Amino acid sequence: MKIRIVDAFTDRPFAGNPAGVLLLDSGPFPAPDRLQRVAAELNLSETAFAHPLPPGGEADWALRWFTPTTEVDLCGHATLATAHVLRTTGAADGTVRFASRSGVLRTTARPDGTLTLDFPTAPLTPVAVPPGLVEALGASPLSVHDTGENVGDLLVELADEAAVRALRPDFPALASCSRRGVIATAVAADPAAGHDFVSRGFFPRVGIDEDPVTGSAHTALAPFWSARLGRADLTGLQASARSGLVRTSLRGERTWLTGNAVTVVEGELLAGL
Repeated sequence: MKIRIVDAFTDRPFAGNPAGVLLLDSGPFPAPDRLQRVAAELNLSETAFAHPLPPGGEADWALRWFTPTTEVDLCGHATLATAHVLRTTGAADGTVRFASRSGVLRTTARPDGTLTLDFPTAPLTPVAVPPGLVEALGASPLSVHDTGENVGDLLVELADEAAVRALRPDFPALASCSRRGVIATAVAADPAAGHDFVSRGFFPRVGIDEDPVTGSAHTALAPFWSARLGRADLTGLQASARSGLVRTSLRGERTWLTGNAVTVVEGELLAGL
């Protein structure tokens, strides 16, 4: 069985967010504990497993995502990586529909080589600053929003881009502050630099201290910043050490996330599933 590592939301190797991708044969998924062991072995922020579905249904492929420690409900970069593998291997092209724990998700391959994800827009609810968040994050928020069930993060607005870049969180303490993770964000210091806002994503609760580029988080960042900046189409920079760009397009209850992907490793899983 082929196993690939794809750098997502980047057009060059060793940047963006790496995801493991395994395309399985048709039929039911292997037992969850087997999938989890493969994801733990790869030790990437997410590993995606997909298998084709019978024609004529509402989706073309079934898709699941695992961190090194748990299965998650939604993952943008590993979905982008899976669509990239389907296109580059000739298994599928154009628009692909994935059946997932977050409903049917669509990806579309563009003529310029980019891929667009069609994801549900995260509902934003203002909330009080949770106890311990300021100490765990090491910064005082301007605002805090809950991002709903599918995403499960706290969206934390900080004073400026410099404050986001300077964060050095207490990860064990941060793990108790949200259901999944914490997204720290601020408006770009210089929009002429090619991005409208910056973010960083911390997910110690699911075994990822800092995620390089978090596609699902941008389903919350898109409506947040579109409301403030007055534009539906924006570009977000996730300012991790690897860094990556996500182009967002707010479409009401759906958010489009566009980016590139690059396959950097292709090998064989010898242990089997």
